[in-house]
Amino acid sequence: MALRLELKPSQSLVMTPQLQQSIKLLQLSNLELASVIDRELAENPLLQRAEEAEAGESTVSEADFSLEQAPFPEGGASLSTPQAGASGEPPPGDFAPPEGPSLRAHLEEQLSLAAPSPKERMIGLNLIDMIDEAGYLRGDTGQLAERLNVAPEDVERVLTLLQSFDPAGVGARGLPECLEIQLREQGRLDPMIATLLRHLDLIAAQDLPKLARLCEADIEDVRDMIAEIRRLNPKPGLCFGGAPVAQITPDVVVRARPDGNWHVELNGQTLPRLLVDRAYFATVRAQASHDDRAFLGDCLNAANWLVRSLDQRARTILKVAEEIVRRQDGFLRHGAEHLQPMTLRDVAAEIDMHESTVSRASAHKYMATPRGLFEFRYFFTSAVAAADGASAHSSEAVRHRIKQLVDAETPDSVLSDDQIVEALKASGIDIARRTVAKYRDLMRIPSSRERRRAKKLELMQSG
Repeated sequence: MALRLELKPSQSLVMTPQLQQSIKLLQLSNLELASVIDRELAENPLLQRAEEAEAGESTVSEADFSLEQAPFPEGGASLSTPQAGASGEPPPGDFAPPEGPSLRAHLEEQLSLAAPSPKERMIGLNLIDMIDEAGYLRGDTGQLAERLNVAPEDVERVLTLLQSFDPAGVGARGLPECLEIQLREQGRLDPMIATLLRHLDLIAAQDLPKLARLCEADIEDVRDMIAEIRRLNPKPGLCFGGAPVAQITPDVVVRARPDGNWHVELNGQTLPRLLVDRAYFATVRAQASHDDRAFLGDCLNAANWLVRSLDQRARTILKVAEEIVRRQDGFLRHGAEHLQPMTLRDVAAEIDMHESTVSRASAHKYMATPRGLFEFRYFFTSAVAAADGASAHSSEAVRHRIKQLVDAETPDSVLSDDQIVEALKASGIDIARRTVAKYRDLMRIPSSRERRRAKKLELMQSG
């Protein structure tokens, strides 16, 4: 054996600081991006917002890598530059991640587990949008049903589900309902205390004799019930810090075109337009010292890189959005049952990008559509094979179909998992029994035996 030195050529990917920053910019939400832009504007004297430059009649020039109108095929998406003044206002405060999850994030996480069917999630997300910082539902559920083109009872059913979430009392439409939800969860909503909740004005007036007559109880019992009510939380949402629930601003807007196709464009309100002040650079550099020139050179490189990266970020997000819209045309036109199976890999292959790039471009990005506001990742679902060899079905659409079958059951026609499998196969969905059982568990649908017992008990109580 002998020791010797050998040279072998090899290739490896080196993550330069600028490449790392480009990747970071791509996966930022628009709020996080606004914070980064503010910091760069404060630190780099050569950067300026386009709107500020135009307002001040500055001699700022466009950077070499500016966002221009991008050509797309007829009927496809188009990339629109923001109008002057669209993003000139500073964001509402620096971005600072909360110490814990926000109320909205907490509710959305529970919704994703409790209502995985696309229709319920669509309704649920819109209801969450209507919840204020105290945890109360503000707005008309009837108008929501009309806007989403769903039955009012569907909205009420999802609202009831949402009102079962933590914190107890969330989603109530007023103080009595908020307290009622909390008492029901504690198993304390009996007829007497329910009567008290209908007369909170008398509790405030301390009219104990009248309350005792209404509840058909003695005054001591009324005092005990009032004390129990006062231990409840009248503003359950404030346990998440009391900050206003942030309104999501879409990154992309999808509109129907007169020719029946879809127009996809970036939202100018979230699209920063930065300029590089080359005139200022030339003026200062001519009189600067050697060290100052080096600093100005670094600032110029950083400014050009940031503008280039923002341009690439915008184009990447739009390209991903365009492909999502193309693949999910049926969902946009007809609703949740027409959601098509789609993976990150599918989109990446179609638009000639790496799967990780598509993943970052989809993270924390939202799309405003005629059917509501959706995160990009909502549209990525696995596939379930078709029984007749036709196109595969989205797993979300299959779960939605299972939910429909269960909702249509009567006490005498409760479906077993095997019968659900047969019903799905009859409609062209090839699925295994264990997959039906898994989807049913995810949607918190009890077994056929439990559903049959519950429906018979319901029938006896109503009779």
